[in-house]
Amino acid sequence: MLSLLLLSGCENNMVVFNPEGPVARQILELINFSILLMILVTVVVFSLFAYIVWKYRERKDNMDYEPPEEHGSTVLEIIWTVIPILIIVALTIPTVKTIYALEEIPEGYEDKEPLIIHVTSADWKWIFSYPEQGIETVNYVNIPEDTPVDFRLTSAGTMQSFWIPSLGGQKYTMAKAETQLYLVADNPGSFVGRNTNFNGQGYAGMEFEVLSQTQEEFDEWIEEVKDTAPKMTEAEYEKMLEPSHLGRQTFSNTHLEWVDHSDPHSKNYLNPEMYDRGHGWPGKIFEDENNYKNKDGQNEHKGHGEMNHGDHDGHENMKHEEESKDSHGGDHSGH
Repeated sequence: MLSLLLLSGCENNMVVFNPEGPVARQILELINFSILLMILVTVVVFSLFAYIVWKYRERKDNMDYEPPEEHGSTVLEIIWTVIPILIIVALTIPTVKTIYALEEIPEGYEDKEPLIIHVTSADWKWIFSYPEQGIETVNYVNIPEDTPVDFRLTSAGTMQSFWIPSLGGQKYTMAKAETQLYLVADNPGSFVGRNTNFNGQGYAGMEFEVLSQTQEEFDEWIEEVKDTAPKMTEAEYEKMLEPSHLGRQTFSNTHLEWVDHSDPHSKNYLNPEMYDRGHGWPGKIFEDENNYKNKDGQNEHKGHGEMNHGDHDGHENMKHEEESKDSHGGDHSGH
């Protein structure tokens, strides 16, 4: 408890302990139950420890005491074997129930049609596709309040972890695979989302905003994007997937018309020659027949075999990253 108080003094807003949706509340209930159970165990153990140390301390009247020979106690052996098993069972049952409950639409929202949003992670940005609305955003996502959102998670390259602490727990994104996460925001508000899985030098800046709006505001935003946001080309999308940081971007179409990264037969959208390893050894770029740059089965890029420093020495990537920071892809901040 002292540690929690000290930590709360360092951070004004312990987001996990301030849930903004039913999924986050379920997780908080499990956290609180686990903390209380562990406190109970700790209090009992340290109380017994203090009692035994005090009771059997050395005193003037027992200086010559010699304990009798003991061969063990069956009762005590059973007790200190059963108690840890009961503790594990007490933690396991609610944990398993919560895990399975989180795989479904939250209780009370079963009759509401969920909003489907495809989430694609890439180094080092988040791409959100609204297939039913036909729009796409980068590094921010708008959702209607009090409505279940069906996030379908995948990755264009390395593995990342999708986490919105105010709304729920994290789930991993993996290339050529899809995971699913249901979340609900109780009220309008702005929440921070982030990647919690280390994936290179841009990891720390891989954050996004989740803006919960009223249904009317959300519908107006959708129509505004459709009417005013630019169309994204396949070449622009491929450029976006290169390792870099980007600002917010908004488009009136989605990349799903070209590629679904969750499809196990999709091409590999990787650019290993563009990563700055920083240790003086460029490494080796192996042949990849399924790379997206092999448009017609022939490699159009020089980066196979040893890395061609004349083409990709890392400076071009840094230049692209600086240019990308000011890119907005159609003036839509999400607000």
